[in-house]
Amino acid sequence: MYLTVKEAAEYLSLTESAVTELILAKRIRAVHDGEQYLVNRDQFQTHLKQLEKYKELVEEILNEPIPEDIDVKDED
Repeated sequence: MYLTVKEAAEYLSLTESAVTELILAKRIRAVHDGEQYLVNRDQFQTHLKQLEKYKELVEEILNEPIPEDIDVKDED
């Protein structure tokens, strides 16, 4: 499925100008139909899946309890 620059910007939560800059810098693959750039949405699936896994990993690390320090219970 192809998206316009506006739709791609909404899909990626970026501005239209940022998406256009990424297209011109060849960081996002797109085709030009003579009037506008069209972006294939499927090229982002792998990236979005990796981003979700990373968010889950960060959440897991943040929710892990802090282990007790051996020196905390030391009596003087």
